[in-house]
Amino acid sequence: AEICLKHNVLMVSDEIHCDLILDADKTHVPLASLSPEISARTLTLMAPSKTFNLAGLGCAFGIVQDPDLRATLQKAAFGHLPFVNVMGFAGALAAYQHGADWLAALLPYLRANRDYVYDFVAQNLPGVRATSPEGTYLAWLDCRETGITDPYTFFLETAKVGFSDGKDFGKPGEGFVRLNFGTTRATLTEALTRVQNALTTYQADTSTARIDQMPQ
Repeated sequence: AEICLKHNVLMVSDEIHCDLILDADKTHVPLASLSPEISARTLTLMAPSKTFNLAGLGCAFGIVQDPDLRATLQKAAFGHLPFVNVMGFAGALAAYQHGADWLAALLPYLRANRDYVYDFVAQNLPGVRATSPEGTYLAWLDCRETGITDPYTFFLETAKVGFSDGKDFGKPGEGFVRLNFGTTRATLTEALTRVQNALTTYQADTSTARIDQMPQ
């Protein structure tokens, strides 16, 4: 932020996952809260879609503290960004005004699912390493040590489990897949068990192939 201020660069902070902090000892610090100077050069982007599962309503918003910057952005966006529909407004208002109890119940469930994923991977998926995110419902699985060159396609076709492909996030994502654990425990268990079975079969077949290739 200090570098951006020094060079008069506008900062855009995507904080759409900020309500999904899983650990009680962690807090989200909005970029615009760091100082009045930083706030004046920051556009904070948010939406209820991630926290309250309202992506289908298509409602998002930006927070701009500086009135001149806000007016400039509104003028530039006019005619280029779609207007929010009535259902989107109603859903967002309902979520933020009446969703606190629901969110309070959601966070422990997501926390338990996160821990379940981490433990399951460590105990049952040799060659795979899982992250334990502090927030959100997304976990990265590092599959590079399995020897599977395209884990996304492998698990999709063999286990019938659809991850997000790490390659979609650039070259550093090769060998990774992203798991959404924001679901029921039963669904999560089914998906991970399928992945385990597919990986076990692959590793057994690979081991057999290596033995067959050994000189007699």
